Amino acid sequence: MNKLYDTPKCKDLIYDIGMHKGEDSIFYLQKGFRVTAFEADPDLARLCRNRLKEYIDRGEVTIVEGAITNLDSIETGQKVQFYKNLDDSVWGTICVDWAERNTRLCTSSKLLEVNVIDFVSILQQHGIPYYMKIDIEGVDMVCVNVLKLFRERPDYISIESSKTRFTNIKREIDALVELGYDSFQAVEQSSIPYSQSPPYPAKEGSYVDQAFEFGSSGLFGSEIGGRWKSKREILRQYRVIFLAYYLIGDDGIMNQWKFRGSSTIRALTNSFLKLLTKTTVPGWYDTHARHSSVDAGKV
Repeated sequence: MNKLYDTPKCKDLIYDIGMHKGEDSIFYLQKGFRVTAFEADPDLARLCRNRLKEYIDRGEVTIVEGAITNLDSIETGQKVQFYKNLDDSVWGTICVDWAERNTRLCTSSKLLEVNVIDFVSILQQHGIPYYMKIDIEGVDMVCVNVLKLFRERPDYISIESSKTRFTNIKREIDALVELGYDSFQAVEQSSIPYSQSPPYPAKEGSYVDQAFEFGSSGLFGSEIGGRWKSKREILRQYRVIFLAYYLIGDDGIMNQWKFRGSSTIRALTNSFLKLLTKTTVPGWYDTHARHSSVDAGKV
């Protein structure tokens, strides 16, 4: 077995990987955490440097501009193609298949060349964070798998769950379990502005009276609430969620139906699945994972 890096963990540090317009970074900073944030879209990175200028000037946030990609793709000075979505800025991606999906959903992209980020070097330089939020449209698992090179792991991680195949979701959970994560929650993202508010007193950092913007990742760590689930339980939940994706998601088979009455069948299916899952379907889910080393009770 190769020697693991002994990079220390910083309890006051959060990685915001895919910072978009800084919605999550501002929340973390207001709670008293330091932030290392990553953004591939040059326009969004520029917007965030202006929006977070006071925090940057105080040394509380570092913005790393560029794209995270597979380790075997990293070379000094290398560029990678980035599909900047012109209709929905959150859908920027380096993945061709994700860009093709975005085209099918009637959005357009502009192809840019952006710098490649050496994520291993960033971790060595800045430290292992307390919480790692990952949302980089199809490349989330690159960040997760890099952690296999390090002895320390974040207490909490969140990733955008796969929408294409249930086997991909299972592969994501298996990779997290291999890293020592044993407790999970599936959090539906689109409802966050209406369903989440920070608890008082705060369980993570300082209390912030926050109204979450649309596109925010919301609460994290011990503030999520709800019951943490075992691997078996979270996969059982995702089987039902994936059934919704398969039937009525972006590329769902029912969305291809054009016969008379198909819209009624889709509506009835949606209502049944909502009743079954007790949440929004097909939805947009993040998987939150808690490390086994966290002293937070049993699952």
